[in-house]
Amino acid sequence: MFDAPIDTWYLWLGVATASALAFGVAVALPTTVPPDAQRAAATVDAVATSPHNATGEHSVDATAVELGSRRIALRNDGGTAHAAFAYGPVTPVRNGTDLAAVLRGHAPAAVFPNATAFRAAAAEARNRTRAWRETDGRLVARRVTWEGVDVTLVGA
Repeated sequence: MFDAPIDTWYLWLGVATASALAFGVAVALPTTVPPDAQRAAATVDAVATSPHNATGEHSVDATAVELGSRRIALRNDGGTAHAAFAYGPVTPVRNGTDLAAVLRGHAPAAVFPNATAFRAAAAEARNRTRAWRETDGRLVARRVTWEGVDVTLVGA
């Protein structure tokens, strides 16, 4: 009828090319979805807008995080996702700093000599250049008010 003969060379070449293209597309697709930065930002916003001192924790499906005073970015094998904080600025905290001890639950008075030093450390952290850092899969936010200093600390 209207079928091409099975021994036609260009038919076999077309089938091989289409198969190679389909395989290439399948291999290039990511195996996981990008992390949900919007939900992480919503957790931070909920803590930041709390009328009292509060702490919140959010599990993130990310291998790296980039925290800024106005936004968050999460990255994994599926891609990168960004979200802005509705309430800000927040104070991004790096591990190993005095602010990290406050983020993990220590009282500011136990870590800083006075409120002025606490305010200065928070201001310095907000003005630091953003950088990608590895994460253990959790994001912690803590709102702290101490002697007139009101900050929302965020770390991963």
